[in-house]
Amino acid sequence: MTETAEPDFDAIVIGAGIAGCVTAYQLARQGRSVLVIERGEAPGSKNLSGGVLYSRGIQQVFPGFLDEAPVERRITRNYINFLNADSSVAVDYRDARLADPVNAVTVLRAKLDPWLAERCEEAGAVIMPGVRVDRVLTENGPAGTRVLGVRAGDDELRAHVVVAADGVNSFIAKEAGLRKQEPLNHLAVGVKSVVSLPRETIEARFNLTGDEGAAIAAVGDCTEGVGGGGFLYTNIDSISVGIVVRLDDLTAKKKVVTDIFDHFLEHRFIAPYLDGGLTLNTGLTVRGMDLAVGSAVAAAEAIGDALDRKDASRAGLARYREKLFASYVGQDMKTYAKAPGFLEIERMYKQYGELFADVLYGAFNLDTQPRQHLVKVARQSLGQSPLKVRQLVRDGIAGARAL
Repeated sequence: MTETAEPDFDAIVIGAGIAGCVTAYQLARQGRSVLVIERGEAPGSKNLSGGVLYSRGIQQVFPGFLDEAPVERRITRNYINFLNADSSVAVDYRDARLADPVNAVTVLRAKLDPWLAERCEEAGAVIMPGVRVDRVLTENGPAGTRVLGVRAGDDELRAHVVVAADGVNSFIAKEAGLRKQEPLNHLAVGVKSVVSLPRETIEARFNLTGDEGAAIAAVGDCTEGVGGGGFLYTNIDSISVGIVVRLDDLTAKKKVVTDIFDHFLEHRFIAPYLDGGLTLNTGLTVRGMDLAVGSAVAAAEAIGDALDRKDASRAGLARYREKLFASYVGQDMKTYAKAPGFLEIERMYKQYGELFADVLYGAFNLDTQPRQHLVKVARQSLGQSPLKVRQLVRDGIAGARAL
């Protein structure tokens, strides 16, 4: 900072989502002066995301999270579905161990984000809603360009550190030159609805009791062959349902994302879950809430260290990356670095689901003819499939390495 421009805050956080609030909360708990700027009229007012939050990380930040936060249900059932036009092959995994200790919960961000913002204010952070940050303030010096604060309309606010927590496609980070435009195959677009249903209806349809919850993930016909998938998550008295598709594949196949979404809602194996429901809202959604928590914890620790050393330069803040990649977030990024490439294999979204269904049809279709061993049934089904043995082997190896 220059001698004539004393900072207004130790840190300015742009965005009052999960990442922004956890960062601000941790810094405020350190005794730092923190401002959180939120574009929406209130935290959560613009956020149509939500879904399954793997909650172990956020429980470390807020030990009373499960009892105090507005969580919906505790996920004890994970249902993975290969969806075809007229058939469905699924793995239905239920486990009481996922409930004690709790592994994951469903949340609605319109409820969760205001709760997080309240925790920030209790810790001493200042929340400024209804304000859009136009750009960051910078100055050039011997060590390069340095961020001094932000401009919002006619106002300039200065801080030792500015945190861009304005979403996975952060416009502030791009404007500051920290990120380049992502290629299409790195981007996905999603459409989501929250469908209102009575609590008793949800529990009956998903075979749940008490605060148990279910998460359904689907690939295949749900996205009409476009790379991506569909999801259904149970809330207390609503269901979050939607699709997420790769932007490059959507563009190449000249599909309309809302048409794919409508197709998913009307699918013969999905529609019964939603029958009689009332749609409350729709919009874009991104996932990764548990990763937002982990990255926020790493950011707060690194910023605290930098402020203690009075060095908020690029070098002084470099420990963020060290802490991030030493955490479960960074380790998971390394573990699954090959997963995006594996999920770009087009036959994952059509031929494999059809092959699995054909094998099971041969096993369960008792037509009074002598039965064949399952291996022979599988060979016959593979012979009728466009898939080749070498593709199965290659994809199997790639899947083992990626997942």
